Amino acid sequence: MPLSVSEATALLTAPGQPFEVGEEVIDGIVTRVWAHCPPSLRSILELSRGHGQQTFLVYEDERLSFEEHFAEAAAFATALHDRFGVRLGDRVAIAMRNFPEWVVAFWAAAAVGAVVVPLNAWWTGPELAYGIEDSGSKLVVLDRERLDRLGDHLDGLRRAGLGDVVLARGDDPAGQGREAAASSERPAAGVWRMEEVLDEHRRPVAESELPDLTVSPDDLATIFYTSGTTGRPKGALGTQRNICTNLMSLGFISARVQLTSSEEHRESLSGGPVQNSYLLSVPLFHATGCHSILVANTAAGGKLVMMRRWNAERALELIEREKITVFGGVPTMAWQVIQSPEFESRDTSSVRSVAYGGAPAPPELLRRIREHFPAGSASNGYGLTETSSVTTMNSGEDYFRKPDSVGPPVPVVEIRIVGPDGDDVAEGETGELLIKGPNVVKGYWNKPEATAESFTEGWLHSGDVARVDEEGFVYIVDRAKDMVIRGGENVYCVEVESAIFEHPSVSDAAVIGVPHDVLGEEVGAVVVLKPGASLGEEELREHLAARIAGFKIPSHVWYLEEQLPRNPAGKVLKRQLRELVLGQ
Repeated sequence: MPLSVSEATALLTAPGQPFEVGEEVIDGIVTRVWAHCPPSLRSILELSRGHGQQTFLVYEDERLSFEEHFAEAAAFATALHDRFGVRLGDRVAIAMRNFPEWVVAFWAAAAVGAVVVPLNAWWTGPELAYGIEDSGSKLVVLDRERLDRLGDHLDGLRRAGLGDVVLARGDDPAGQGREAAASSERPAAGVWRMEEVLDEHRRPVAESELPDLTVSPDDLATIFYTSGTTGRPKGALGTQRNICTNLMSLGFISARVQLTSSEEHRESLSGGPVQNSYLLSVPLFHATGCHSILVANTAAGGKLVMMRRWNAERALELIEREKITVFGGVPTMAWQVIQSPEFESRDTSSVRSVAYGGAPAPPELLRRIREHFPAGSASNGYGLTETSSVTTMNSGEDYFRKPDSVGPPVPVVEIRIVGPDGDDVAEGETGELLIKGPNVVKGYWNKPEATAESFTEGWLHSGDVARVDEEGFVYIVDRAKDMVIRGGENVYCVEVESAIFEHPSVSDAAVIGVPHDVLGEEVGAVVVLKPGASLGEEELREHLAARIAGFKIPSHVWYLEEQLPRNPAGKVLKRQLRELVLGQ
């Protein structure tokens, strides 16, 4: 007989159980914690060595076992510590596609107590330069595409404090493999080749060891940049505890699904290959890709199959070839796989779970998943960069029961729904979602005002409008922030608007979300030109391409002759604007 969510939670979190919940004082605030949480990312890397010769990373025709990966990470960690002088708290930036070297660099930097700064690989040169300089990174690991984008910015970054630059895969932007990278031309002066650095510090697999040092739970671990409402990205400052908490939360959710599922569903979840195989379809520079996929599979012994870029047909090919058990990322990707003309010709019987988050998921998607993956489960969660990924999760049969909910919060997370006056609203009523827990980051890097605005006595003001039902399930109703979510990527309207205003022909502009069947939303811009000025759509997009990443550039542009609708305070009335240009 399956248990209810509350019964399963009580059983799993009881004293002496693996998911026992305790309390600790963190930054002066009493906080719920997982009693048996790993102390640091370094400890997770060390434990991963126990998975031995099982395959860990797959990229094209390259494969690394857990032992081989540990040896690579240990070699690079030694180089960071002994050769480049990276110490506890120093920032190490990573700017590259989802290559195996991204994973090696992340774990190596984490192992020496560095603060890892994963930069958005889609950013332009100026955006990448901003992230490196703002974080005060001592060293950056990048691929050829990102090195080329940074170009002339490197000299300025070095004057601002950047020490060393390490280049992975050399002239291999197409990801042709390590041999192509090793045989490419020499990098520019002052740029170290990662392959050569590894060769100099590599030891036999059995003799590989990490530098001897201690990393503690509340030491800083990461700076993940999230688009800011003032136009500049903000660095969310995560700790070792934040990320390790997410790992435990994912383990708890998996155990809860087993206890709340019917016997038939439990059997379907436990079938298939012994080793879980996860298709990494989202960027590692996102909290989901890093915390919930990379860290989780490193700890649990899962095979991580990497894609150079997302493509539904390639995903289906890899699902069949690698016997993928879990895929997802954002709802867009699940839609594209199901709708692919190649779906019926591919063997997808290994899939046991389709997991996604980061954007609204219509109930129709769940119905289609159930139809196309009868042996599989589905889950939809809610989280933010500021919550180190998972805050709530709706999974298993509960998701089929309440498809429009993102599920209950994990046991170490407390939530409140508050009205405009800051007081809690009644059950079922809507208000802003506030979040507290050991997964909530310390604040924003070097931005005390933004930190004070978003964090109050341990509570994160999410900016999302939500309600909670009688069982504690959370429903995201709307978002208070002026933001478009395009295929799981947050696009803050003010950032795009600021870039549009830099064009001399523009008098006024506003950015809105345009509904899209696959992406969820696309970026739309409504522009008012100065009298007598002209500006075509392509010219506007070329102007923006030099200033913001491609996914932020509007897919739709409307030109108005009249002024934008505004309230007495001068704020654009975007709901009225949507009705004007979209008729809705």
